[in-house]
Amino acid sequence: MQTLLLGTTAALASAFSWASSTIMIRVGLRRLSPIGANIFRLYVASTLFLIIFMLTGNLGVFKLPVRLLILAFISAQFGFVIGDYFYFNALKRMGVSRTVPITSTYPLWAILWAILFLGRSVKPHVILGAVLVVLAIIIVKRAEEQEHADRLGFLFAFIAPISWSVAITIMDYLTKSIPSLQLAGARMIFAAMGVSMFLPRYGRELKEISRKEALVLIGAAVFGLILGQYLFVYSVSLVGSPIAAPVSAINPVIASLLAVLLLKERPSARIFEGLILAVMGVVLISLG
Repeated sequence: MQTLLLGTTAALASAFSWASSTIMIRVGLRRLSPIGANIFRLYVASTLFLIIFMLTGNLGVFKLPVRLLILAFISAQFGFVIGDYFYFNALKRMGVSRTVPITSTYPLWAILWAILFLGRSVKPHVILGAVLVVLAIIIVKRAEEQEHADRLGFLFAFIAPISWSVAITIMDYLTKSIPSLQLAGARMIFAAMGVSMFLPRYGRELKEISRKEALVLIGAAVFGLILGQYLFVYSVSLVGSPIAAPVSAINPVIASLLAVLLLKERPSARIFEGLILAVMGVVLISLG
């Protein structure tokens, strides 16, 4: 029981960190391209993790078996390069309040992959929660169509959680062999390596980042990629992805409220209906 409480608390804390990061990213993307912003924050996070590793004696993570390192590399690409590419594009096209309810469906996919590939069982209330999440997607999609919103933005927002769920499933498997801090940092460093393929095209944009934009993206990196990701990996190591992922998905509520308060976004009633259904769904799923 104590392990469940600690794991759930860590997942909730990661949700608060991610919600704060989401708002910072939205601010940082007003001028920057999604890929340029992602490169910058991944470089910041990976550099900070390397410093943490040196100070705490965790550089030995890179001496782990090659198979584990390859899996960590793949997880990083799906989570922070591919998934975040679609997420950032959706944020820029549709805003926080319309993007986050759709991308919050990643627990649904994570549970599916955990059942298929990790041999996890599923209970009826988890299935009900999954149905509510799907209904939330449908409601948000119809609201977008009624408002003549960007369909490509919706598609990006739909692909992002699927990519994240693949990353989470691989990470869940790796938590049995790699300590939480080492796994969180290694994934971040591998993500920075992967996103470097875009550097020749976006190098000039990175050089033109203003001091204000740099501070905002550094904040997003610290809250989202260091604090948030470590807490999430730690939660998965304690209670597994079928519980940690849905609990952490409560971040849409926090992010949407912050978007309304700080960014002056005005989501429609249908958006709020979808958001409420999504939250109800992830709460049911989190009962595991």
